[in-house]
Amino acid sequence: MQLGINLGYWGAGMDGDNLAVAQEADRLGYAVCWAAEAYGSDAATVLTWVAAQTERIDVGSAIFQIPARQPAMTAMTAATLDSLSGGRFRLGLGVSGPQVSEGWYGVKFDKPLSRTREYVEIVRKAMTRERLSYDGEHWTLPLPGGPGKPIKLTVHPEREHIPLYIAAIGPKNLEQTGEIADGALLIFPSAEHLEDTAIKHLRAGREKAGKTLEGFDVCPTLPLALGDDKDVERLADTFRPYTALYVGGMGSRKQNFYNQLARRMGYEAAADEIQDKYLSGDKQGAAAAVPHELIDRTTLLGSVERIADRMKAYAAAGVTTLTLAPSGFTLDERLASLRAGAQAIELAGLG
Repeated sequence: MQLGINLGYWGAGMDGDNLAVAQEADRLGYAVCWAAEAYGSDAATVLTWVAAQTERIDVGSAIFQIPARQPAMTAMTAATLDSLSGGRFRLGLGVSGPQVSEGWYGVKFDKPLSRTREYVEIVRKAMTRERLSYDGEHWTLPLPGGPGKPIKLTVHPEREHIPLYIAAIGPKNLEQTGEIADGALLIFPSAEHLEDTAIKHLRAGREKAGKTLEGFDVCPTLPLALGDDKDVERLADTFRPYTALYVGGMGSRKQNFYNQLARRMGYEAAADEIQDKYLSGDKQGAAAAVPHELIDRTTLLGSVERIADRMKAYAAAGVTTLTLAPSGFTLDERLASLRAGAQAIELAGLG
């Protein structure tokens, strides 16, 4: 099992610190550094900046939002980033959510599975430098009846096949991800529930494509907080607002993928209470309603030894790249968490 680092969203006043975290992860031998985007900073610019100031670590988009870019533009960006980084780019894609897709990008959030499938097919075809033509439900290239003609990517990518990941939560999306992608980006993963909530669906998709999970990268992100094992409850409390935001407020009442995931993990009543309070404006009450067990099972908390034990559980559950989001109020605290992750994977005998 390898380790990754997730820098999250940029532009929150810690940009210099984030670069230092990426550089320390590079020095420590972390495999990949991911950056996110929603409706603030874009991931491509951040990854270019990080790649220019690191040496070995891969840089990955977690995620490029599908409604934000035409697929051919994503192929261009992927080819450029891979070339500039010397073959260190990983392409992570996701459909985002209905509020961002329709409210920010003006793109109807419909048929996300077929849209993702077509998007991946176009990106991959463009990367082969074939002349690009495509006749699908969501994209037709070139547009019929006009001056457009099939053209091909003018640059030669560093690698024709750039590893492609999809952010997936729901069973159908996970199955399709197993079928068409090289890896899955997961969130709120519990080692105890991973087989039922993710792995079995990914495996079904791989089987549909005539493949196994061998070589497929199962890549969840977990927040990490270093501390004394006697203080695990306090450490967990720091993640209550984060968990409440996703389970209670990310998306609408009818369409919240994270709330549905919490339900599949057995927290139906808590998911209802968190969402009710969050959507009514009681964010503090929503955070208080998050069960300690849910936080503890979806984060890495405590001593290096305790974190190492949890890493063993994730590796046994099928995780191949464990991406850490190191917590801390200062750069020194975040770097300490980062180093603890590297120590823990060695202690677990997984590095």
